[in-house]
Amino acid sequence: MQQALREEVAPAPPSTDRRSVRTRLALRDALAAEIIATGDLSQVTVTAVTDRAGVTRRTFYSHYRDIPDLVNQIEDETTAEIQPYLQGLVAVDLAGLERALNDCEPCPGAAELLGYFKERSSYLAPLLGEGGDPAFRNKLTAAAHDVVYARAADGLALGVAQELLEYYLSFALSAEVGVLVRWLTTGMHESVDVMARLATGLMFVRPGDLYNHRIDFNVPAFGLTLLALKEKNND
Repeated sequence: MQQALREEVAPAPPSTDRRSVRTRLALRDALAAEIIATGDLSQVTVTAVTDRAGVTRRTFYSHYRDIPDLVNQIEDETTAEIQPYLQGLVAVDLAGLERALNDCEPCPGAAELLGYFKERSSYLAPLLGEGGDPAFRNKLTAAAHDVVYARAADGLALGVAQELLEYYLSFALSAEVGVLVRWLTTGMHESVDVMARLATGLMFVRPGDLYNHRIDFNVPAFGLTLLALKEKNND
């Protein structure tokens, strides 16, 4: 019966009709509540979500094919909506970052991005948490990479191979998304302002700095050494 219902009622494109918008928001919030209640997104059912949202299964299937489709649409909407915030972040040059760090200020745009996630934490935190969708973190990281890469490659220091940049971005962006997720899923005890400063500073903390043992690292020289080893191994 469920399969037949899915075939009879194909999901319609997102509507701006007020009632439709209210329904989609109710289903979104019900999904988040069910993730919290079950502790596992894979255990969430259409029946549980519709019952909690106070809508019929037919109404659900008029908007979404199934629970994964509901999840994907929420995630795709999020990655689309954060694009302007990411563009604002990458517009900042290194001199601007240096000034922010020296004054213990957040990178311009960081507070706005964190504010976006805090305002939507009621449903984004469950999706990004342990019981949510593991792929969501990867989507956020990929969205950031698409925006950041061209800016990061501009003016790259001599000796820093493209491969090193790619690995560095994978490391840095995954770490920043990890910080965001930890903040969202542990109660957001730090204010947006404090968290924006912390997230900015973490990008430039070296392990030795935490133990009063500064380690100077010549990145261009390191990159040239790696490049030479790579060429040698390819011979």
